[in-house]
Amino acid sequence: MMPKAARGSGMAALLLSGTLLSGCAEVNLFGHFAKKAVSDSNPPPPVTSTVSPNYKVGKPYQVAGVWYYPQEDFDYDQTGIASWYGPDFHGKLTGNGELFDQNAISAAHKTLPMPCVVRVTNLENGRSVVVRVNDRGPFVNGRIIDMSRRGAQMLGFESQGTARVRVQVLAEESRVLAGRLKSDAPGEPRVAAAPRESVTAETLPPPGSREAPKPVKAVAAAPQRGVGIDAVERQLTAAEVKTVPVHATNLFIQAGSFARHDNALRLQARLSVVGKPQISQVNLQGKIVYRVRLGPVGSIDEADRLLDAVIAAGQQDARVVVD
Repeated sequence: MMPKAARGSGMAALLLSGTLLSGCAEVNLFGHFAKKAVSDSNPPPPVTSTVSPNYKVGKPYQVAGVWYYPQEDFDYDQTGIASWYGPDFHGKLTGNGELFDQNAISAAHKTLPMPCVVRVTNLENGRSVVVRVNDRGPFVNGRIIDMSRRGAQMLGFESQGTARVRVQVLAEESRVLAGRLKSDAPGEPRVAAAPRESVTAETLPPPGSREAPKPVKAVAAAPQRGVGIDAVERQLTAAEVKTVPVHATNLFIQAGSFARHDNALRLQARLSVVGKPQISQVNLQGKIVYRVRLGPVGSIDEADRLLDAVIAAGQQDARVVVD
């Protein structure tokens, strides 16, 4: 039997199949959730054919009454709960036109550009992998990212179905990958690489002099700085698992974040019927922000129940965070 998190993606598929996507939603998104299930007792073969991927941010779209707003966010760094998906989607198109392979390391996210490069760290065991986001999902409350089955195995949470994670966009690698796909797109001008061949220089005579310029020995042009596409692709195919120190974490429901304290107070009062929300003041990039949170809670199941209650109370943007 598939773990709870993977079954959650199937539940989302059923919800989506009965929900009309807005006209601005991607066609591939609907196809992603209309896939035929495959039994775990008969594992699907590896994906052998390829489909040309596209770079896509996408327009706002709606799933099961919830709106999502994709955007390029190269500063993205959040914690939450990861789930995984596999057999039900194996060999089907991803949100940016690739074929999903559950045996490869990839991931789905609701709003990040596709593809982008992220580091996912399992905060429960310290395992960390670099992965391409190339699909949309998971459309389950309280889930921040959906790993492929292989990705969940590498992070060590396949059997339990979910894990507390941190998701960080690798900005430079993501820009390089996006630039490659944009330059390969039909009608897009190909961006030439900076020259690497040798160049020559001349020493100019003093002003007014009739002396001819003196050639200087050829010197090599300075190499390009930054991360190249080859390095990015090697990093993605290496499937290297790194480990980081593990610290105790707590689960919270973050109901809202405000620049004004009075707005936080109003939300705190409104949510008093579902728990005991607390307001905390934090400094983010030099700005004071007031967070309204409930918790800590003892388990992911308890966090799911509390999050559903907060959303039912009208706070659609509430999410699970790990601190």
